[in-house]
Amino acid sequence: MAAINGEDMMMAESGLQTNADPQRFVEDYLAFLLAQASSRISREFHHEVEAAGVSVTEWRVLASLDGSAGESIGALSQLTLTKQPTLSKVVQRMEAEGIVSRTRVRSDRRQTVVKITPKGQRLTDTLRQRAIEHQTRVLAPFGQDNADMLIAMLKELLALHPPGGSVEYDSSAE
Repeated sequence: MAAINGEDMMMAESGLQTNADPQRFVEDYLAFLLAQASSRISREFHHEVEAAGVSVTEWRVLASLDGSAGESIGALSQLTLTKQPTLSKVVQRMEAEGIVSRTRVRSDRRQTVVKITPKGQRLTDTLRQRAIEHQTRVLAPFGQDNADMLIAMLKELLALHPPGGSVEYDSSAE
């Protein structure tokens, strides 16, 4: 009989699964799996971002602005997963570095649109290429068809669960 350490005993007494249990709830829980995959894959790439002298938040801003005519701080906040007050400070610093510009919207002077500058675009081009190479390495074990399917499924999942939105489920479909 295997010895049970104090931590396993406390977890067993509390009703939580122990390491001896081969299957934990989270091992098949979508939100957990997505969060873990995102954290691990992002962490790998963030080393390259930081080596380029850019913070992770700055990279998210640049990546979100790449191919865009400009975004409001609110839209960027959702895209970058960053709180608006924090993002405003980051964008201010990026503007001082000349990698983004901010302009007021004529119809609503309270609203600001952030755009990438040519200097910011050059930095983004380099990091985007590295990001694409990283993504290719991450997805390579799955083959191109499965990689394409995974990306498509994630896009569909995001479309079904909009930011700040509430999803109504049809319980009769279950």
